[in-house]
Amino acid sequence: MAYRICKSIELESGHLLSKHPGNCKFPHGHTRSVEMVFRADSLDASDMVLDFKAVKQMMGDFLQQFDHSLCMNTEDPNYGTFLAAYGDRIIPFDREDPTSEVMARTIFAYAREALEKAKKTFTEYPVRDCVTLERVRVWETSSSWAEYGE
Repeated sequence: MAYRICKSIELESGHLLSKHPGNCKFPHGHTRSVEMVFRADSLDASDMVLDFKAVKQMMGDFLQQFDHSLCMNTEDPNYGTFLAAYGDRIIPFDREDPTSEVMARTIFAYAREALEKAKKTFTEYPVRDCVTLERVRVWETSSSWAEYGE
């Protein structure tokens, strides 16, 4: 039997979907919730999969970049204009629209790498080798989400 924990982080994030035929091609925002599910077959000495503080330390700065930012496809014809006007508040997505699916995959890739680094470096909230990242779910609205896992 496996144990799972889920850390959820909420942020305000905008995007525009340049490939979309409808209104989503215009800049708009969402109150997003990002859920990260971690798994282990056993509990640690503190009877946890891993401490939620470890997850926050692993992911906090990375996820904060999305807060009050606009995610854009680098091939959008207006990308350069937005970048010149808003600088680091524009989050580039290389040749793909920043859909919830793409965001979930992007966050998953970062979280998996951060987890491996934490296993080697975290001492206050140690992360065991047996802990794995199972999936990342990005809620775009209260009724719509996309998920990525491997």
